[in-house]
Amino acid sequence: MALTADEAFQRYQAERERIEEAAQKTADHIARSAARKGLTCEVTSRAKEVSSFKNKIERKGYTDPWTQITDKAGVRVIVQHSGLLDPVLEVITGCLDVVEVQDHRKVADNVDRLSYPRLHIQAVMAGQETDPDGALYECEIQLRTEAVDLWARMSHKLLYKPGVAPPADVSRSLYRLVALIELYDLEVERGVQAMSAHPELARSNQLLDVTEQVYRTFTDHPYSRDLSHEVIDVLTPALDEETDYSEKLTRFAEEFHERLERTYADYGPNSAHFLEHGRYLLATQPESLIIFERLTNARFGLQAAWEEGELSETMLTDMASAWGTSL
Repeated sequence: MALTADEAFQRYQAERERIEEAAQKTADHIARSAARKGLTCEVTSRAKEVSSFKNKIERKGYTDPWTQITDKAGVRVIVQHSGLLDPVLEVITGCLDVVEVQDHRKVADNVDRLSYPRLHIQAVMAGQETDPDGALYECEIQLRTEAVDLWARMSHKLLYKPGVAPPADVSRSLYRLVALIELYDLEVERGVQAMSAHPELARSNQLLDVTEQVYRTFTDHPYSRDLSHEVIDVLTPALDEETDYSEKLTRFAEEFHERLERTYADYGPNSAHFLEHGRYLLATQPESLIIFERLTNARFGLQAAWEEGELSETMLTDMASAWGTSL
């Protein structure tokens, strides 16, 4: 049964918190699924603001607004360059129940024109959350490169003003930028491929990127990338015998999710242990996940690698204490 505009508005207010939680679970699920494949991406989520929901009802004149507004929740997935779009799209379609994919990148009519390379996925949210009627919640997923995301956010501010058509020269100049976006993405992809010719550096960067992606499902606090590289250089010998470590680390984060949440709450970047005493510095860093995983599965190998490195022994003993493990 269709809801009136007022009924849909009242219902959205009542359910928005649940929708927002489901969207965050979906974003975390995508991030972990991508990390398991060794793919790095930035994943964020949001539930539509109540005022935006009301405004959309008024502007669009929907006859069944609750059903017709399909972007009550949104997830945005940002990848480094265009070469990662298809692999991450495959991850999304593999880890979620997909309703529809709108892929305008290769539309035949766009060959001779400049247009926004829209790549949107409508999918059932992770966790199989249902509304009070028993229907599964859905979300709209936007998949973009960093460059396209910058262009889309900027152009939206200038081009999309309800009831006002932008000057033709402004519209044309913004769409000309799409050509530069395509070139930028291709050059970034070429640079990434060139870096892969240096296996040691490529492995360190990929390990940090994947670790950061999983870490972001626990906290979005900023961290020192320089310190991360120093620590990962020390940790790498403890991982030399590992294959598919990205998948192993992701499985570890899922298996010990509640314990990791408690540990970061007690010792992480917003904890009293860190803010008041300055201890447990590495618990504020993504590579802490690797340390916790090694403390659990390869403690002696971790100790040996750490002793060969140049980092303080206290750093490691603090992490062992936070994890409840003796060295």
